[in-house]
Amino acid sequence: MSLCARVLAGTVLAVQVGLAQTTTDDIRAAVDQLGDFDYGVRMEASRTLRRADVDTSFPALLDAVEHHGDSYVQFRSIVLIYGLDLPQGETVFQEALDSQNDRVRAVAYEYFEQTPSAVVVPKLLAALDTETSEFVRPYLVRALAANADAPAVRERLILDIDRGQGYFRGAVIEALGDHSAVYAVESLIPIIEDSGPLRDDALLALGKIGDGRVLAPLRVVQEDADATLQPIVSATACLLDISCEAQLSYIVDALRYAAAAEDGDNQELLRSASTALAALAVDGQRGALAALFEVGLTASETARAPIALALGAVALRNPMAVRAALAGDNASSTSVPEAELLLLRDAFDMLDEDFAEERFYVLMRQDYWAGLGDARAKAIAEAAIRILEF
Repeated sequence: MSLCARVLAGTVLAVQVGLAQTTTDDIRAAVDQLGDFDYGVRMEASRTLRRADVDTSFPALLDAVEHHGDSYVQFRSIVLIYGLDLPQGETVFQEALDSQNDRVRAVAYEYFEQTPSAVVVPKLLAALDTETSEFVRPYLVRALAANADAPAVRERLILDIDRGQGYFRGAVIEALGDHSAVYAVESLIPIIEDSGPLRDDALLALGKIGDGRVLAPLRVVQEDADATLQPIVSATACLLDISCEAQLSYIVDALRYAAAAEDGDNQELLRSASTALAALAVDGQRGALAALFEVGLTASETARAPIALALGAVALRNPMAVRAALAGDNASSTSVPEAELLLLRDAFDMLDEDFAEERFYVLMRQDYWAGLGDARAKAIAEAAIRILEF
C-alpha cells in the first residue's frame, strides 16, 4: 500500500471507530501518554497513533525512540513504528540495535527474526558476548537462528545448546526448532536421551526440524515416557508424520481429561498437552488449534490459563493460522468469534509480547481493508481490533 493510501486508511478507520482527526499537538500528547500509569490511557494513546496521519506520527514516534526521557515510551514507540509498515522501517530497526534501552534492542532483534538481513549478522553475533539479560537474549538468539546461513552463526548456536543457564539453553533449542535447523540435529539428540528439564524442548525442536535421524531415539523415549511427557512425544511423532491423526487424537483426549480435573489437579498434564497442541498448531495442524479453542472456551479458570498461553504462542509464531481459525469454515455465517477473541486477549495479557501483538494487529488491519467487500471478513477484523484493544 502506498504512503498516501496508508494515510487515507488511517483516517477512515479512525472515523470508523469514533476517533477524532489528530493534530500535531494530539500526536505529541499521545506519545507522552504511551508511558502513562493508567492502562486505559496507554491503550487509547496507541490507538490514536495507529490511526493518525503517518506523515505526522512517524517523525514523532522516531523522535521518541531516540530522545524521550521515558524508556517505556521509547519501547512502545518503536513497536508502533513497526505497525506503520513504512519503507524506511529497516533502517530504523538497524539503528535500534545500538540502543541503550534493553526493550528497544529486543524489538529490533524481533524485527530481524521476521525480516532476516545478512547486513546485521556481524552485529548480532557480537551482541552474544554482551547481551546477558534474561529478557533480551532469547530474542537475539531467535534473530540469529533466522539468519543462520553464515557458518559462524551455526557454530555459535550449536555451542550455546550446552552452555549457560537452562533458561538460555531452552531459548536456543526452541529457536533452532522454529527455524528448522537441520545442522543442529546431532547436538539435540543427546538431550532427548536424557531425562533432564530440556527434554521437552529438544523433542519438539527435533520434531519441527523433521529429520529422520531422530526416529530411533524417539522410539526409545516413547517406551519409557510417563503420562506427562507422552503428549510431547506424540506431538513430536506427528511432526515427523508418524500416525499423525492418532497422535493428535491422543493429545486432544489428554487435554480434555486434564482440563476436566477438579481443584487444579493434572496441571502438569494440562500444560504438556497444551504445549504439544500449540506446536502442532504452529506447524499448521488445524485440528490442534481447533481443540485449543474448543477446550479453552469451556474450561475452568484454573485450566483456562495454560490453554490461553498455548493459543497465544500460536498467535505469536503463526498468526495466519489463528486468523484462519477465527474466520472458520462457514463463509456465509454472520457471527463474530467474540468468545475466541476474549480467550486470545487473555493470552496476550499474560504473554506481554508487544511486538508480536503488533504483528497480529497489522494482519487484522490488512484483513479489514482487504475485506471491505466481504461483510464477514470486515466484521471479524473489526471485532479483533476492538476486543484485543488495538
